[in-house]
Amino acid sequence: MKLLKPLRVLHGQRRRGGRNVSTWSPLATAFNTRPSSRPLFESLRERTGLFNKPELATFEGFYTLKEQAIAATDRLIEEATSNPSRPMVEIFDELSDTLCKVADLAEFVRIAHPQPHFASAAEDACISISGVVEKLNTHKGLYEALRDSVKRGTSGDQHLAELFLFDFEQSGIQLDEEPRRQVVALNDTILQTGQKFMAGAAKPRRVPRHAVPGNVRQFLSTEGEDIIVSGVYAECGEAAAREAAYRLYLAADARQERLLAATLRARHRMAQLCGFRCYADRAIKASTMETAPNVRQFLDILSDNLHDRANIDFDAMLKMKKQESSYQDKLMCWDTPYFTHKAKTQLLNVANTDFSPYFSLGGCMEGLNMLCQELYGISLKSQEMLPGESWSPDVYKLAVVHETEGLLGHIYCDLYERPGKPHQDCHFTIQGGKLLPDGTYQNPIVVVMLSLSGGHRSGPALLPAAAVDNLFHEAGHALHSMLGRARHQHVAGTRCATDLAEVPSVLMEYFASCPQVVRRFARHFQTREPMPEDMLHRLCASKYLFGASEMQLQVFYSALDQHYHGPNAASGGHTTDVLKEVQRQYYGLPYVENTAWQHRFSHLIGYGAKYYSYLISRAVAWSIWKRHFEPSPLSRTAGDALRAGVLRHGGAVPPKVLLRDYLDTEITPTTLANALAEELDYHKDHLDTVFKMTDK
Repeated sequence: MKLLKPLRVLHGQRRRGGRNVSTWSPLATAFNTRPSSRPLFESLRERTGLFNKPELATFEGFYTLKEQAIAATDRLIEEATSNPSRPMVEIFDELSDTLCKVADLAEFVRIAHPQPHFASAAEDACISISGVVEKLNTHKGLYEALRDSVKRGTSGDQHLAELFLFDFEQSGIQLDEEPRRQVVALNDTILQTGQKFMAGAAKPRRVPRHAVPGNVRQFLSTEGEDIIVSGVYAECGEAAAREAAYRLYLAADARQERLLAATLRARHRMAQLCGFRCYADRAIKASTMETAPNVRQFLDILSDNLHDRANIDFDAMLKMKKQESSYQDKLMCWDTPYFTHKAKTQLLNVANTDFSPYFSLGGCMEGLNMLCQELYGISLKSQEMLPGESWSPDVYKLAVVHETEGLLGHIYCDLYERPGKPHQDCHFTIQGGKLLPDGTYQNPIVVVMLSLSGGHRSGPALLPAAAVDNLFHEAGHALHSMLGRARHQHVAGTRCATDLAEVPSVLMEYFASCPQVVRRFARHFQTREPMPEDMLHRLCASKYLFGASEMQLQVFYSALDQHYHGPNAASGGHTTDVLKEVQRQYYGLPYVENTAWQHRFSHLIGYGAKYYSYLISRAVAWSIWKRHFEPSPLSRTAGDALRAGVLRHGGAVPPKVLLRDYLDTEITPTTLANALAEELDYHKDHLDTVFKMTDK
């Protein structure tokens, strides 16, 4: 790979003491200081409510918002079922917008607000709106009005009308009374068993001390006479401890097996009642891949492509294992995370913590702003919030402003850890974009959530390399919402098929791994000096080390998800028997007897036949990167084309059509599987180049 030089010099660069030093931008300065409340001044300023909604100045406002939404819903139902004077899609989208603006906001506040009374009121609103949605999903008159308008050709946007119809029919509303009653009961079963399974999947394993070999007890947590195993200890340097933790934590659990089997049976039966061969067919309809057979074909082709490439990775890891312990002659599942981590550490040649000083939170936000300006002509502007607008004092607010279009929306950045806050990186839509009747646009509002530490008086939050990737990933979701200009809220921004929704965020990870981009913002938080070139290239290359074996693992997970939700889902038998066979076909390391890691795999509930989506999104994102950005990563022409061809539409265009037109190629299982193989080979060449550089 040709190693390119920076495209241009950073603004504000000057000489000090013979070294290049640059000043931080106002945005970087704001994010390098953790916000805090100033009670002395709060009483002198105008008060508002959460997200600047006056009703939410107090938690009782959720009751007001809920009642307003219910009243508006009743009016819209009446309009839809009484000879409407406007296209049915417009009424349904207003219904969707009315309910989502309460439900989405309430769901976020329920999860994120540190005050119990706010969280409780939000949860009550969530339950109430869920009840309204259930009422709509079973409203025969509403369904028939939409169905008839589609038949007459008066529904408006045909694609959106069909999406609304599909939402209805997933609940079995088109069925006779008895099968419809069964679908409702099955949905309730799926909800109950799924929630219990997910809770059990995260529960630590408690075993008696005497059941654990004495030579590994010191590596595990102890509570009284029990050993507590809360994970697989993937990066532990002691092989025996890794093995013990793997076998103990992933041991079969009879209760989890019953819950998983019950969920899978209920999903299969529900799908069949609604006219599908299996649950996977139901889940994948309207996605980029369109059908479950297409997904299975994609996984099979990719599996073949990965076989030899993954074996090269495994051979390298086994060699490392033998160097540690000459008597060890077999690589096992508990070894791969450890040796992957070790190999990356060796390639980096310095501790991971040595990179963090070059990634202050402010510096990373400056990098995101630079990327936004270069690609899309938009700026991220830090804004001060009114008292009451935020749920926590250390939240930032960004206005997203286009150079000619003006304000596009707002991003609230809840980036620091705090007691009770979920330890997960995610993106929430608070308000979707929508063209309003007066011709103006309802700008989107989103939240980006991370769990960073630091940012106090001792200095800014310093991000590990993995956290930088996560920040860029979640920013990709936020920008999808900001840059979208779909006419209808129901398909705005990230409200699209799962295997399309992840494309912009995965694409942002490529920018976060590109030396030309990273060198533009990776500067030491104290000296402002850029990251040394050698460190920069090692870091960017290390992200793809052993990429084939990691991808093979994802194919295995995805294939298992498809088998569990496929045509044979109701054939009976133990889920571990299915796992053994799928692992034999799709993964290069053997199954470990008496384990059942599927009992810990909560994504089987959350994704449900759509776990493959990340691989599809990565294949698409790589195709976009290679064709449009790899030659010139900060090309405004490429950025504007991406916005016009993909981002602005959200889910308003069928994803396969959208991507085919943008990439000017057919989107097939073969082209996508081959794209991922091409990516692996590209990064292997880059790694070889870096190895040669570091060997000199």
